Amino acid sequence: MDISSIMGFGLAAVIVGWLAVSGGDPRVLMDYHAAVCVFGGALAATMIRFPLQATLHGFPVGLKYTFTMRKVSTRALIDEIGSLAELVRKKGPLALENAAVSDPFLAKGVRYIADGYDADFIRDSLERERDLLLVRLSEGEKIYRSIGDCAPAFGMVGTLIGMVQMFANMADPSTLGPYMAIALCATLYGAIMQNFIGIPIADKLHLKFAEEDLNQTLIIDGILQIRDAKSPALVREMLQAYLPEKHRDRENELDEAA
Repeated sequence: MDISSIMGFGLAAVIVGWLAVSGGDPRVLMDYHAAVCVFGGALAATMIRFPLQATLHGFPVGLKYTFTMRKVSTRALIDEIGSLAELVRKKGPLALENAAVSDPFLAKGVRYIADGYDADFIRDSLERERDLLLVRLSEGEKIYRSIGDCAPAFGMVGTLIGMVQMFANMADPSTLGPYMAIALCATLYGAIMQNFIGIPIADKLHLKFAEEDLNQTLIIDGILQIRDAKSPALVREMLQAYLPEKHRDRENELDEAA
């Protein structure tokens, strides 16, 4: 579970709820006309922008990776791949059949080595799986960013509709309050939908895209190095290129100290 996302959504709900209650009756902030205009309008615009299949895939991808985003340490992956290289050097590729591997993508590459597949097959298979995951993450990011872009616009649409209705019925003062409520609630819903749902989830998927691209490319390189029976020291040295330079220097100092 991604604790940061859960805490963020919870804190947002508490803040909005507290402000609604402290200002009097929170029911005055509920208007189904404004909700239909903003939520329905943003959904409709997103469906116009993207194919139906991309839209249907994008929503669950966003929810999945927002609340179950798992932080994978690049250095931990390098250490694990180095340990697997040492195991292969000492006992051969078949020893990988019983090796405990933490990452599912890395585990698939390890199985390919243990089963004796050639390097081209391993590369093609793992790269295809990585690219498909990145496509799904990219689709999800675009869907939620579209929602974040459209929500304030439809909030403004709802506001304009409410204002037009209000001015068209100036002769009846009893209708001015409801129409003004529609106008202001639409703006409120658009702002909440953009800043608490659309943009945050899109940014989370963008971070996940970059993380998975880096880590899975690292895993592919490491697996191919193990498949080619490279020495554990060489495998670690080559994979350190995926670390930031300052972390690379620290890693070299630790190696020299050892």
